[in-house]
Amino acid sequence: MGGLTRRVDLTPAAEDLVARLTETHGPVMFHQSGGCCDGSAPMCYPRGEFKVGGADVLLGHVFHDDVPFWMSADQYTYWQHTHLTVDVVPGRGSGFSLEAPEGVRFLIRSRLLTDEELADIEAEPPLPTGADTSG
Repeated sequence: MGGLTRRVDLTPAAEDLVARLTETHGPVMFHQSGGCCDGSAPMCYPRGEFKVGGADVLLGHVFHDDVPFWMSADQYTYWQHTHLTVDVVPGRGSGFSLEAPEGVRFLIRSRLLTDEELADIEAEPPLPTGADTSG
């Protein structure tokens, strides 16, 4: 395999929105907290304006491999066997996520990882955490 197993991707609509947000706000990042209400949606922040916790897990990078996607450790426990796809749907998300003024919100779509993907992941090093790297 030519690298780590991809655990998160963007739909074309999400890529377009991330491109616009990056143009307006500079480098961005995602964080999936798994909290109640809007906290269960992926949140997009200007990079460096959200402090990643030491236990947060870096699932990977999206949008030309330039945008980090972090997940809280508790949420990762539930989602570790899934591939996530960030999509965009009409509606208002959280006031803290950059897309809120656009009249749309980010949404996670998921599928179970295949047996082959799971076997590949078993052979890979553990995912970095906030204790290992900065967001």
